[in-house]
Amino acid sequence: MLTKRIIPCLDVANGRVVKGTNFVNLVDAGDPVELALRYDKEGADELVFLDITASSDKRAILIEFVKKTAEVLFIPFTVGGGINDCETIRDLLLAGADKVSINTAAVRNPDLIREASVQFGNQCIVVAVDARRIRVNSVSEYDFNYDISHVAVDSQSVWEVYTHGGRKPTGIDAVKWAMFMNECGAGEILLTSMDSDGTKDGYDISLTKKVSDSVTIPVIASGGAGTLDHIADVLDCCDAALLASLLHYRMTTVDEIKNHCQSKSVRVRI
Repeated sequence: MLTKRIIPCLDVANGRVVKGTNFVNLVDAGDPVELALRYDKEGADELVFLDITASSDKRAILIEFVKKTAEVLFIPFTVGGGINDCETIRDLLLAGADKVSINTAAVRNPDLIREASVQFGNQCIVVAVDARRIRVNSVSEYDFNYDISHVAVDSQSVWEVYTHGGRKPTGIDAVKWAMFMNECGAGEILLTSMDSDGTKDGYDISLTKKVSDSVTIPVIASGGAGTLDHIADVLDCCDAALLASLLHYRMTTVDEIKNHCQSKSVRVRI
């Protein structure tokens, strides 16, 4: 049985790590390189760096910043935000990233996932899915140039996919989308519950379990960690837990998390 992974997440805006609640009310949480070094030394299994405004602001990720961060790390490193083509993916991998995380561009053009997984290997292609429980009168802000009928929200849908850092509804069912991305060649799903994000009330277990049970690739749960039990609980139904606030504000450490998970019979790398 594979060990479960503990993955700190650095949401970065304007060169600083930020953290908010439900994707809004962002506050400064520190320097990304300093935090990356701390988590590496604490025993994190991987690290995720997300430029959370890259897509909405139409900006590319700063390659030099990625190089600087990657140079000081000894653990796998995922980079996301504003990745729109295979050329950018190649540049990021050459800059030192081990994986890339793609959200908005995958919704615009699923063929990007197909092409990237063939060109670079699916082990380095992560599809990020930002999901929110469906509200009445949610209207897609997309004019798709491909048929989305097989992934569209229907009367049975519970969660909808959002893009642009949680700003744009798509009309796409989150579980169906994860399954489709699995078929397209994604190597992992980074699943964020927008409803739970930053609340510290716990991960959305029902969403995480539904997606995990529906795909054949690893699922990383994100959004809502507030206690050590929250982390151990979600790892019962997925492959990795993404964390931010608990670590950024020193409410716990990676080592404490892993020791607690081990005490709950969750296999982690110590």
